[in-house]
Amino acid sequence: MELDKSFAIAFSGMSAQSERLKVIAENLANADSTATTAGGDPYKRKIITFEDQLDRSMGVSKVHVSGVKQVDGGFGRAFEPGHPAADASGYVKTPNVNSVTELMDMREAQRSYEANLNVIDAAKAMLSRTIDLLRG
Repeated sequence: MELDKSFAIAFSGMSAQSERLKVIAENLANADSTATTAGGDPYKRKIITFEDQLDRSMGVSKVHVSGVKQVDGGFGRAFEPGHPAADASGYVKTPNVNSVTELMDMREAQRSYEANLNVIDAAKAMLSRTIDLLRG
């Protein structure tokens, strides 16, 4: 039956978006962290990348997390001369995490997760209706 393929594809999408939410949560949690040593780099924003992966046994392409990478550069600077990570001028590097961007990414991941959940609900309803027709 083809509905099992719909379930598998939607589940892979939900799993990928769940991983994306974990990365976004880590970025948000570290948005205010700084280095512990003078001149050191603070937390670097992470992004997740996806790729399609052919499931030969089912004959469908499913989404797969291909990796999580750090985004270099783009650090901010804050004047905090007493901070242990301050440079000679009294500036501390701040993470390259923008909370607004992360919240927008989180909302997008949530919508994608919900869309996959709706696919599962629709496939489940179709399967249930088919069983009902076969009984009667």
